Amino acid sequence: MSLDAAHSQSRMVTASGRYSPQVSGNRWMVVAGHPLAAQAGARMLEAGGNAVDAGVAAGICLGVVHPDMVSVAGVAPIIVHLARPRKTWTVSGIGGWPRAARVEFFQKRCGGQIPPGILRTVVPAAPRAWCAALARWGTMSFAEVAASAIECAERGFPLSEFSAMQIQANQERYQRWPTTAALYLPGGRPLRAGDRLVQSELARTLRTMAGAEAKARGRGREAGIEAACDAFYKGEVAAAICAYHRREGGLLTPEDLADFQVEVSAPSTSTFRDIEVATCGFWCQGPALLQILNLLEPYDLARFGHNSPPYLHLIAEAIKLAFADREAYYGDPAQVKVPADGLLSKAYAEARRTLIGERAWADMPPAGDAYGLGAVRNGAARAVPSVEAAPNVMDTSYVAVVDAEGNAFSATPSDPSVDSPVVPGVGCVVSPRGSQSWLDPDHPSAVAPGRRPRLTPSPAIAFKDGRLLLPFGTPGGDVQLQAMLQVLLNVVIFGMRPQQAVEAPRVASRSFPDSFWPHPSFPGRLLVEGRITPDVTNPLADLGHAVQTWPEWEWRAGAVCAILVGPDGTLTAGADPRRASHAIGW
Repeated sequence: MSLDAAHSQSRMVTASGRYSPQVSGNRWMVVAGHPLAAQAGARMLEAGGNAVDAGVAAGICLGVVHPDMVSVAGVAPIIVHLARPRKTWTVSGIGGWPRAARVEFFQKRCGGQIPPGILRTVVPAAPRAWCAALARWGTMSFAEVAASAIECAERGFPLSEFSAMQIQANQERYQRWPTTAALYLPGGRPLRAGDRLVQSELARTLRTMAGAEAKARGRGREAGIEAACDAFYKGEVAAAICAYHRREGGLLTPEDLADFQVEVSAPSTSTFRDIEVATCGFWCQGPALLQILNLLEPYDLARFGHNSPPYLHLIAEAIKLAFADREAYYGDPAQVKVPADGLLSKAYAEARRTLIGERAWADMPPAGDAYGLGAVRNGAARAVPSVEAAPNVMDTSYVAVVDAEGNAFSATPSDPSVDSPVVPGVGCVVSPRGSQSWLDPDHPSAVAPGRRPRLTPSPAIAFKDGRLLLPFGTPGGDVQLQAMLQVLLNVVIFGMRPQQAVEAPRVASRSFPDSFWPHPSFPGRLLVEGRITPDVTNPLADLGHAVQTWPEWEWRAGAVCAILVGPDGTLTAGADPRRASHAIGW
């Protein structure tokens, strides 16, 4: 299939506003936030690669074909599940602050702000995360998995309707930097749907990495992949990044890049009845999903009824409790103490559950005592009401793969092109994920040298009775875990097939500090998709929720992708029509 033909499939929303066909097979499945990324993964599987080869190919391709939401030099948290031996790993695809970064720097030099631009830059983690996963669990070379991304960058590809909408809506923000405007606003106008986007510099970056691999071919596959990675972090690409930072007053140095490594570790896990869920660690928000599931476990959710007022009330209140703990405790475990065992314990959930009442919390509840396992931490405060407007966040994408051997890949690459300038000589933005840090030195995710910001992108994989059940994830910032929770419950409680589960209308609480600078809070706010009718929203308001209605199919409600593995191994995917998600199976 040609690139143009594949793009013709990217119009996921029909006249009725839905994309209903389910895609199933019994050999392999890939689902991603863009059709060309799904095709990039499918090419690897058709060529004999495994789930990791396909996931890395799709992930790198997302940075090319979905640049409004993902950067090749961005973040990429990854979960890999191996069928034999049965083992699950995470890759910490988030980089730390440069050595020169301090809270005091931003307080004194930036007026107490973490401003848009290169001062938000942390060490870009995605290239090393992709390479680490590929070298350790894949079978192919970097050049092979990057081939589709390089082709799309060099030849160009027709911009999707969703990406064109984002660029149009954020035109003023793209105009802030000449390098960014030149790429996305050629001739002074934003790219339109169907316009061919060519990214020659980005293609050259990827070709530089592939060329370094080719020179090291004689030392073996893994050494070649490491050489490709070194070309980014220690070679020509690093030199271009650091030269731009020196010229523009940025903080990133050659030492910051050369010394960077990702962390490969076991996932955070918890059980929900006969389901086990794995997420990345407390350097991201992923474990909050586990906390929410612990809180909900004893309730007879099916009896409440799907999307009934009591069901949605319970979900919203559990989210608030978990996010209160996220605010109080979550941060880079390499630099801050996180009471992980306490936060994920069933006893702690039992104590916290006493705070769920018949009325909605009017703001974020106080954090719990995860050390003493008490319902409320001594001195814990609730959220401070904010009058600031919500940040206009463009966020993330997602990819999941299951191969014929039962291996699974789940990753949530991110970093939008609107928050920081395209770096000349590199062809993309370099991770502006510092926007997810704080300037309160007592906050667990405060700016500090080498500290990783608390990351919103949070892939997950669910298992049932010891077997692979559901790799799943979504874009959406603070909505990610909320959308993932509702889709997971749609599948395991209400028996929905994946496409039905991702299409079902959702709600999202905003009653906590936003993860993005300047971290506004909206006490009590509950956002509800318009397909949830007044016979539900009115009772929610009566319970104390500050209900606001989204459009019927709202892209900010997340774009969940998932692959359900049946007991007989049959694979069925859900691709969310709220954005240009796409599934391919065989």
